[in-house]
Amino acid sequence: MAFILGSGSPRRLELLGQLGIVPDAVRPPDIDEDPHKGELPRAYCSRIAREKVAAVEADAGDVILCADTTVALGRRILGKPEDESEARSFLSLLSGRRHRVITAVSVRKAKHVWERDVVSTVRMKQLSQADIDGYLATEDWRGKAGGYAIQGPAGALIPWISGSFTGIVGLPLAETAGLLQAAGMKVWA
Repeated sequence: MAFILGSGSPRRLELLGQLGIVPDAVRPPDIDEDPHKGELPRAYCSRIAREKVAAVEADAGDVILCADTTVALGRRILGKPEDESEARSFLSLLSGRRHRVITAVSVRKAKHVWERDVVSTVRMKQLSQADIDGYLATEDWRGKAGGYAIQGPAGALIPWISGSFTGIVGLPLAETAGLLQAAGMKVWA
């Protein structure tokens, strides 16, 4: 039985290491991650994780883990910004407001799929233009849902969360450990 991480995220790889798990292979799937018209953030996030895990090729006994993290402001999905201008727009939208960070995890072994999603609430402080400019200059917004990463410099912009810190980073460890154990993997071994 091989363990395959279907993600190119260094954060997910690092978080798995906290469970004592090192993947035998890393195979990020290539799927269309565009939201469907009218799709709500939580349903979108779960669908993407499910489609990712289905797209990873593996032997029948292998365990595959895929996840998706989505930032939602109301019904609006804030994906990974395409450029600095979009990142600036996202930060301006999130400034002084609460938003949700949803991470869905899918684990597959043979034809069985185990799934969980975790919804956390994050409050970003009221951002000044200097806060936004300073954060954007770090380049830490690149490749991050919502244009920020709580575990990096943006942590200074977030005074309050409710939920799973590791879920906000990209892989809720408590739920992930349970899914992997359900698939027959040892955690902390």
